Amino acid sequence: MAYLTTEKLTIVGAAGMIGSNMAQTALMMKLTPNICLYDPFAPALEGVAEELFHCGFEGAAITFTSDVKEALTGAKYIVSSGGAARKAGMTREDLLKGNAAIAEQLGKDIRTYCPDVKHVVVIFNPADITGLITLIYSGLKPSQVTTLAALDSTRLRSELAKYLHISPDEVCNSRTYGGHGEQMAVFASTTTVQGKPLTELIGTTIPEADWEAIRQRVIQGGKNIIDLRGRSSFQSPAYVSIEMIAAAMGGPAFRWPAGVYVSTPEFNHIMMAMETSITRDGVSYKVVEGLPEEHAALKKSYEHLCALRDEVISLGVLPPIAEWSKINPNLE
Repeated sequence: MAYLTTEKLTIVGAAGMIGSNMAQTALMMKLTPNICLYDPFAPALEGVAEELFHCGFEGAAITFTSDVKEALTGAKYIVSSGGAARKAGMTREDLLKGNAAIAEQLGKDIRTYCPDVKHVVVIFNPADITGLITLIYSGLKPSQVTTLAALDSTRLRSELAKYLHISPDEVCNSRTYGGHGEQMAVFASTTTVQGKPLTELIGTTIPEADWEAIRQRVIQGGKNIIDLRGRSSFQSPAYVSIEMIAAAMGGPAFRWPAGVYVSTPEFNHIMMAMETSITRDGVSYKVVEGLPEEHAALKKSYEHLCALRDEVISLGVLPPIAEWSKINPNLE
């Protein structure tokens, strides 16, 4: 099987569990042989590279470096998990200050070393905010930057399948929108289960109280992984983020919502999960429609993200919204 492209893919944060899994997944999916692993933590990075060499991937040209200039120069695709990991007792939002500064530097480095990059996926938490910061400082177009938001939708699929004792493949178009955090909007109106609308099952096959419990398990899905494994998720974010990059390379369509820069009369100056399409031309989105209570939840999620964004502005990481276009003219 030939590789999808030979263009350079840089994995930022490659010494970590998510980053190392992303690199292996990209090679297993035959995205590109040209993979550069970057991480400031050199010994662990070399260990990841050695492991990948030992896999014996045919045709692979894996490089690794702790020099950001070397890592990003010539990169056409970037996936970054290069922030602090979430630990037990922490919310995604608890990571805000430190990871916001990391996102700012990532954006500036992209502008300096690879301004012609085609697509960037940001997955370190809180991803909606770190992705927004990266976009602003990189100077890229909104269509060129996405964030990982799909795990909430895949978790909804999984929870419904477990509850109903059916194959996950029988749960279709499960969706959450808005923020990738505690204030996400879990939609029921988009989903079908064995061909039937989920909304028809809630209150009958699925009692209202059980649906609320399912919804809460989706919202707390990341916390549950930490409780079970003693560390934050790494297999699922690695796989899904590489599916996003594959779509940006012109591969199979991405099946889930992605975080995208939104500019509508109701939601603007923010990155949040929407119904999206990722192709070689970038990411596009369409306005989400749902039940009145779902729209209210989406609006509440948006307001929560705006509060986080405004906190970052107050910390001085971002300038006021009116000045964003001075840094990135693509945001005018």
